[in-house]
Amino acid sequence: MPDSQPQPHPQSNSGSSGKFAPAALLLCGARLTDGRTVDVRLGGGRIEAVGTAGSLAPGPTRMGATRTGATRVDLSGYLLLPAPAEPHAHGDTALSAERPGPASYTPEDVQRRATEAALLQLGHGATAARAHVRVGDVQGLDALGAVLQARRSLRGLAELTTVAMPRLLTGVAGADGLAMLRDALKMGASVVGGCPDLDPDPTGYVETVLEVASEHGCPVDLHTDASDPARLSRLAALAGGLRPGVTIGPCAGLARLPTEAACRAADQLAAAGVTVVCLPQGGCCGTDRRGAAPVRLLRAAGVRVSAGSGALRDASNPVGRGDPLEAAYLLASAHGLRPEDAYDAVSTSARATLGLPEVRVEAGFPADLLAVRGNRLAGALSLAYSRIVVHRGRVVARTSAVREYCNSAATAELGLPRQGRGALS
Repeated sequence: MPDSQPQPHPQSNSGSSGKFAPAALLLCGARLTDGRTVDVRLGGGRIEAVGTAGSLAPGPTRMGATRTGATRVDLSGYLLLPAPAEPHAHGDTALSAERPGPASYTPEDVQRRATEAALLQLGHGATAARAHVRVGDVQGLDALGAVLQARRSLRGLAELTTVAMPRLLTGVAGADGLAMLRDALKMGASVVGGCPDLDPDPTGYVETVLEVASEHGCPVDLHTDASDPARLSRLAALAGGLRPGVTIGPCAGLARLPTEAACRAADQLAAAGVTVVCLPQGGCCGTDRRGAAPVRLLRAAGVRVSAGSGALRDASNPVGRGDPLEAAYLLASAHGLRPEDAYDAVSTSARATLGLPEVRVEAGFPADLLAVRGNRLAGALSLAYSRIVVHRGRVVARTSAVREYCNSAATAELGLPRQGRGALS
């Protein structure tokens, strides 16, 4: 069975000059998507150098001291990629389907689930995640406080940001939701969100969210099925020019619109700079689980499309995996995207959705990387069992899977690759 667990910090050493000289991390023999086999040296949370296999030494620190005790990681047989990110998680409800009855919202249970979910996603490769958290109603701000505590406990392992999601924002009942939303931002939520489809006045809900986000300089991330073209047009008109940006998802309703209406809506979203997060494995809380957004139509219109996992074993999807590579696999297999474009949706585009810097396997870029056993991206998306995850220049998770077959003429005569440590009887 695969076993995923965070790895300890590499040991640090001091040089003879007394200057602090942290151990280097040298990734050896990794294959890149362009076919090259390289060594990659990491330091200071960034990629310091990329060279042909066997060409790199640990190198000096920025302060001039010589590194000692360099850590080498053998990536022979692995494909090295920019790490994925999870743009649409639900930390407060994740892993709640395993218990009978409604999900527990005690701070202890929410923190445990949010932490476990983030570590599960980290083991899959997601070094950053955006968690949507309900505020108001019965849970008040307790669930948000618990997810923020999980975020603090994960520091150094993964980046976890939170979206505050009030249920109502308009009318008399919405006054409490608005007050709760402002308190959530003061507490530490960094994104303004919610589900306008559930409010009696969806357009008023959107207007309120955008106003609060503008006041606080926060991004916006809204749940919507996007099945009403007029409402979507109004959202695009309101969102245009808002910085640091507006994201909506999962937008499965767009796929059910007539083609002409869907194309017009996509053009409006592209013109407004609105990002769409699709959920290839299905919807999540507050939205319809049927289908997914029309990814190719949106991309053709120039809309930035990223892909998330959505529900992770909660009431909306009791078997959700929270695996970005599964989302990429589904984009390629079910939606016709090239493997490169499918992986971009869960890596480069997903990081851009979260406001994170771009990652490339090149000197100077952040050292957030995923090594997957395989030679080519298409194969890695199909059989991504063994993975090594690097965040800020150190290995933070490792998943190993071994497949063994009994001795047979089929494997011996054809020279097929074997991973087994010994023969099965």
